[in-house]
Amino acid sequence: MRRALFILSFLFIYGSAFAEIRLGAIFTDGMVLQRQSAVPIWGWASPGTNVTIESSWNHQKYNVKANEKGKWLVKVQTPDAGGPYSLALNDGTPYTIKDILIGEVWLCSGQSNMEMLLKGFRGQPIIGSNDAILHSANNHLRLYTVPRSSQLQPQDDSKPSVWKEANPENVANFSATAYYFGRLLQEILQVPVGLIHSSYGGSTIEAWMDRELLQDFKEVSLPKDSIPVKNRTPTTLFNGMIHPIVGYTIKGCIWYQGESNYENPDLYEQLFPAMVKRWRALWNQGNFPFYYAQIAPYNYAQLPPYHTGGKYNSAFLRDAQRKSLEKIPNSEMISLMDVGEENCIHPANKKVGGERFALIALSNVYGKKGFAWASPSYESMEVQGGQAIVHFKHATLGLSAFGGELHNFEIAGEDKVFYPAQGLIKGNTVILSSPSVVKPLAVRYAFKDFARGELFSTAGLPVASFRTDNW
Repeated sequence: MRRALFILSFLFIYGSAFAEIRLGAIFTDGMVLQRQSAVPIWGWASPGTNVTIESSWNHQKYNVKANEKGKWLVKVQTPDAGGPYSLALNDGTPYTIKDILIGEVWLCSGQSNMEMLLKGFRGQPIIGSNDAILHSANNHLRLYTVPRSSQLQPQDDSKPSVWKEANPENVANFSATAYYFGRLLQEILQVPVGLIHSSYGGSTIEAWMDRELLQDFKEVSLPKDSIPVKNRTPTTLFNGMIHPIVGYTIKGCIWYQGESNYENPDLYEQLFPAMVKRWRALWNQGNFPFYYAQIAPYNYAQLPPYHTGGKYNSAFLRDAQRKSLEKIPNSEMISLMDVGEENCIHPANKKVGGERFALIALSNVYGKKGFAWASPSYESMEVQGGQAIVHFKHATLGLSAFGGELHNFEIAGEDKVFYPAQGLIKGNTVILSSPSVVKPLAVRYAFKDFARGELFSTAGLPVASFRTDNW
């Protein structure tokens, strides 16, 4: 008799636990939902179970039935920015998601320069981080980190995590670049901002792409039954860290990656636009804003296998990123030429990068005006006599070296040998010449692994490295 009662008790407890609704890991207390959108909410229940959802902001009820695999999804209409609100869910067992804010949601992804915590890495500080951490308390800025996960197959759900409000303890352990981006957005927009951080240090772009897409790239070796390197094996980070959150409504994405692909810039120039197009298709939100960082200058010859010269010049990867602007609709690129460090691949000035991302979003997405948001960028070149005249766009008030000299320009003639050029700034142009080049055919700017940016807009935004040739 006691044994029978024990079994019945066990079944009751186990059955109750099994019946409790299970949501996707990203749906937790404290989350931020994109305002004025039909946002998907999904989870799992027993197959065929009816699930009801009621939003506290308008008391609207939604009904959905779990499919044969137990998966269910419903789109919930959100109001303008506000909160806190709640969602009441019931599949026979009630469950409530509390402290929900409605505002602006951005995905922040990439490798170590996106992953780098605001408190810094061991022996690698972030300038001003302690002060930023100390003053970080802000209940209207919420942070979510997708845990590292490298998987052979696409995962239905990510590893558990929780949404956290910005405060010293939480911010110290969150992406510095993403934090500075979100902090400025929240300050200017005065609405809740949610940041979804999904990055993995040292990762290649192939790891963030799905198998179906990569099958078109014969140069890429797809894994079969093992993961040789967790952060560099094609498809594996997409499977574990992107696929589980696809569909969570976002306003846009910021991306800081490319260092691990510097040895093959030509392939990156193909992969990067393809990845963005694929992510957008999977999210089914149209061409949402996609903003990315041109990787900062660094002496890559310090890294194994210690290659130098030729294609191992990371300026070619930076140029592949620059040229991707023409291939990725609704994209913009920030330049970090002024903050790179010759002997550290992780620039200490993360505030500059995060806030440059925010300037682009504030102008292009949110329509804010009256400030500069874009770095001057190469537009065209003309030759007059022995001079190359380079024209730049996004330089309304002209260019400036802020009292310095121009040392990073090179020009080449028919022999295709580049020589240092003397440069003169005139409005939004730079006039270049060299006694070694009679008839200039091509120009390069800061086209080395490591070069310190010296040309800016009058607002202090640096010109990206570039070349006019395809040699």
